[in-house]
Amino acid sequence: MTEAIVPGAEPFRFDGGDDGILMVHGFSGSPASLRPMGEWFAEHGLSVVGVRLPGHGTNLQDFASRPWTEWSTAVEEAFAALRGRCSRVVVCAQSFGAALAVRLAARSPEAVDAIALLSPYLFDARLLILPVARHVKRTAKAVGDDIARPGVIELAYPELPVRAVAAMAEVQRLARRDLPRVTAPALVFRPGHDHVIPRSNPRRVFEALGSARKELVECPSSYHVISLDHDAPMVQARVLELLRSL
Repeated sequence: MTEAIVPGAEPFRFDGGDDGILMVHGFSGSPASLRPMGEWFAEHGLSVVGVRLPGHGTNLQDFASRPWTEWSTAVEEAFAALRGRCSRVVVCAQSFGAALAVRLAARSPEAVDAIALLSPYLFDARLLILPVARHVKRTAKAVGDDIARPGVIELAYPELPVRAVAAMAEVQRLARRDLPRVTAPALVFRPGHDHVIPRSNPRRVFEALGSARKELVECPSSYHVISLDHDAPMVQARVLELLRSL
C-alpha cells in the first residue's frame, strides 16, 4: 500500500540544462525544506531533483517501518536518473541527508562531481544509548524547525520513532567510515547556532573528508535548517559557483 504524502512534502523535479543538482533532505523532514532552494537553482538553468526519502512526509507508522536501505536506494536511484541526463551533478544534502550523500560519493567517485553539505549530521554520542532506549521507549523528541527566520517551518514530524532513529544511526556509522573515501570537491556549511545536533559535526565532517578540494563555510545568521534560513542566498550562490567551476 502506498502511503499518502502530506501536502507540500512531495518530491520535486525541475528540468533544465546539462548541469544538475540532486537535493537530499534530513531525518524526519521532507523535500519541502529544500524546495525554495531547488526553485532558485532551476531559475538559474539547472536540472534539479529533490528526492523524498521513503517514510518521510507521510505518517509516523510508515516512517518507523522503513529500513535504512530504502533511504540509500532512493538517493542512488534519483542520482542515477539525474546523472543519465546531465553531464555534471552536485549532490546538495542537509543534516542527515549528508550521511547519504557521503555514502553515494564514496561508492560512486567517478559519477559524483561535487557535494555540498548543509549542517551535516554524522556524529552524535547521544545515540550510544539506543540499544537500551529501544527497549524503554517507542518515540523520541522531535528535532524539526530549528530556523532563525521567524514564521518558517520545514514540515517535519512532531516526534521520532526510536526504531527510525536506530536506522538513521546505522547509516551514520557507515557514512563515518566512508568519509575518507570521498574524493569529490566539497563545501561544508556550518550554521551559527544549532539546537538540534552537536555543533562539532560540520568541522568533524570537513576534517574527515578525503577531498583534496574542500571548504568549511560559515553561515553565522542561521540555525540548523540552513536551506530555509537567512544564509540560504549565500549558500545557493556558493553551490552554483562550485558547479560552474568544475
